[in-house]
Amino acid sequence: MAATTAGNEVVLKDGRGRFLRLSLRELLFSDRAVVIPDQPGPSADDDQELAAVILDQLQEDERQQVRERAEHVREVLTGFRSGSPELARAGEPRPGFAPGGPVEPKYAAKAKELGVHVRTVKEWVSEFRQHGEAGLAAKKKPVRGAAASGDERWVETALEVMVEHTGESKPTRRLLIERTMARVVARYGSGVVRQPSPATAYRILADLERRHPLFRLSAKRNRDIASRPEGPYGKLRPTRPGEYVLMDTTRLDVFACDPLTLRWVQAELTVAMDWYTRCITGIRVTPVSTKAVDVSAVLFQCFRPSPAGRDWPRGAVWPEHGIPRTVLVDIEGAVGPGLASPPLVPETLIVDHGKVYVSEHLTSVCRRMGISVQPARLRTGRDKGPVERFFRTLREGLLEALPGYKGPDIHSRGEDPEGDAFFFLDELEAVIREWTAVSYHRRPHAGLVDPGLPGLRMSPAAMFEHGMARAGYIEVPRDPDLAFEFLPTKWRTVQHYGVEIDRRRYCGPGLPDPGIRSPFGGPAKGAWPFQVDPDDITRIYFRHPDTRVWHTLVWEHAPAARIPLSEDALAFARKLAAARYRFPDDRLAVADLLERWNLGLGTTLAERRMALRMSRDQAAAITLPHAEEPTVTAPRPSVRRALGHDASRPLAEAAAEAPESGDDAPLVEDDFYADALEDV
Repeated sequence: MAATTAGNEVVLKDGRGRFLRLSLRELLFSDRAVVIPDQPGPSADDDQELAAVILDQLQEDERQQVRERAEHVREVLTGFRSGSPELARAGEPRPGFAPGGPVEPKYAAKAKELGVHVRTVKEWVSEFRQHGEAGLAAKKKPVRGAAASGDERWVETALEVMVEHTGESKPTRRLLIERTMARVVARYGSGVVRQPSPATAYRILADLERRHPLFRLSAKRNRDIASRPEGPYGKLRPTRPGEYVLMDTTRLDVFACDPLTLRWVQAELTVAMDWYTRCITGIRVTPVSTKAVDVSAVLFQCFRPSPAGRDWPRGAVWPEHGIPRTVLVDIEGAVGPGLASPPLVPETLIVDHGKVYVSEHLTSVCRRMGISVQPARLRTGRDKGPVERFFRTLREGLLEALPGYKGPDIHSRGEDPEGDAFFFLDELEAVIREWTAVSYHRRPHAGLVDPGLPGLRMSPAAMFEHGMARAGYIEVPRDPDLAFEFLPTKWRTVQHYGVEIDRRRYCGPGLPDPGIRSPFGGPAKGAWPFQVDPDDITRIYFRHPDTRVWHTLVWEHAPAARIPLSEDALAFARKLAAARYRFPDDRLAVADLLERWNLGLGTTLAERRMALRMSRDQAAAITLPHAEEPTVTAPRPSVRRALGHDASRPLAEAAAEAPESGDDAPLVEDDFYADALEDV
């Protein structure tokens, strides 16, 4: 050893005769050298378990027995049960156990006192000196399951067969045992591997169930467990609001009603959730299935949230946004209905591989708005865990209390959930939106934790305020024409009669002259871009390249429609007209379709879906500045009575409060709606 300016150093010579120069610290703590002890003692690589591990496996009576045995050993060694003269009890040291002197008489006296052999006392003393109180605990054999007691080859084969059934329907235990026995015989030969008894085989399968679930849970749950990653779990860790926004669609476990045909339909819910705050920034309920325009509508709500309800509590209403940061505004003094959700600018959108999420429409919108799209892994719901948990919270906290609830699966469905009261789709969306703002956003969540205060549970609203204080101001665009960014684009040329899209002709002010060359290139060279709303094809929108002003172009047959008409509805109307008339046109097709819906003859799934989409107020999700509102038609007296309205009130007064039904048939008392509601 040598003391140098760098500290204490050691000069060593290894087994090959080479000299090494190491610091004393590196010699003691590095992996390059190991100090060989010259006396026995605990080490990290011995076969002795930690004292805490041994004592934690004992029951309370066993621990008390170990404590009493340790007191007797300490009395033999020191004369005091506590082991220290400073903590001597009354009457200590007792005669025969005084400190000092020979130990053999003490061993004999203690053995006689406890009624055990002298060798037992000596073993206690030896174990206590070597391992402390943990050495006095009873030696327990390691717990071995039924799989450890059977032949290893049979157990491994059974586990192999269980893994093969992961993607198949759930088998019985008897079938799996028979297949395992047959495979063992085919692989190792008859009589080579000892076959367990039926009772032992069942116990082995119960033990293997912990390693690979197959019988206890559902087949879907077993597949999900089998797809878990083998390595350590990882996750994205958002640091501010808007950094990651999750979007997903689920089928609601509650029936809704078609406002036109009064038939039960399935409803799908599409939401957008901010991962950092767990706030729901967009909600959309659609009939039957979700389209790309519906997903874009949910994304649009992140920038432009929907207005809050008039009777919502103040804590559930979010303030207006988009005010420049250089302007000081008293938020408490702001007047107005407020917003139903917080405004956000998504930076990264996490979606699955559904067609509506990887469509050209949504990707083009995200590219225009500067949003990165990050698809989740295939069939891995854990990548969107927070939004999946929201769907469960929604079902358990709201949907199961609503009329028409049908349960999460067919085995949980009631006898007649369709016989309960019902909600229309727009009413169901309003109920979900209000529950989210009033209950979900204001309730503390176990997953919302500040690392600095791990014991504090915050609500999504409180977490949003925390994120604002941490990340700063959020810039949200307030362009009045922002809604056009979320509509799909159609490239068409301008003719002397206007613009033609899918055999529909549009005209209006603001179109360039037919002879003007389009400045756009690429595959759409020579064409002009037009924004089209698939749920309302009665009008399209065009932005003049020189003035940059949006113009509305109206379909030539829009006056005949009188209500918003979707692309699917027009295609279906053309199909019906072609089968009925020799020379059909769009005006005749639309009139025939409206007549069918007014008579309540919408019986096919496609027709019910298109009629339902037309009956909804699509402008509620994407507010188009230049779109005209359709005329509200007064409901029939039977419908007003079913909704709880006074049928004797004037129709003009009742129509102002009634939802749009798209029905212009005469107000007849004994029509389809009256008969259907009487059946309900």
